[in-house]
Amino acid sequence: MNENVPTREQAYELLTRYNKNESLIKHALAVEGVMRYLARKWGEDEEKWGVIGLVHDLDYEQYPDQHCKKSEEILREEGWPEEYIRAVISHGWGICSDVKPESKLEKALYAIDELTGLIVAAALVRPSRSVMDLKAKSIKKKWKEKRFAAGVDRSIIEKGAEMLGVELSELITDTIMGMREVADRIGLKGQE
Repeated sequence: MNENVPTREQAYELLTRYNKNESLIKHALAVEGVMRYLARKWGEDEEKWGVIGLVHDLDYEQYPDQHCKKSEEILREEGWPEEYIRAVISHGWGICSDVKPESKLEKALYAIDELTGLIVAAALVRPSRSVMDLKAKSIKKKWKEKRFAAGVDRSIIEKGAEMLGVELSELITDTIMGMREVADRIGLKGQE
């Protein structure tokens, strides 16, 4: 098995080769930020977690109807490690993939992918338009409003938190903290 461990630079180049949509790139950066934050918190490989977070939606802009399947092909052609490919495919479990998240990394990616979307939506309706002053309490309030960020499947986030064995509030707080670290790159730093 002669697999090369991809660098962040290679992952970003690949992401931007297949994605030009600014909001998809910002989503990738948000997920990367949260994955890096969680990896540090849990004593895992921050670089690996970040790189996987960065490319998790690699195929989404060009091949939305083949989401996850096309990423698998692309990453295989690029010679990415099986573990990375499996993690990317597993984030679509039950939606566009039958690969169930098994590792802590896979469960984290599965749980936070949708959650970052909810947090972005919540941040954008705040006067600050920022994640810097956002709290889990605000997200929990918005959570109950089914029309708010209606495209976000809350059951996936709940299932992900359960798979990880963490409280939903803790997962929300950790996701916000991870997004704060990349707030400037994802346009959610607000006015200081």
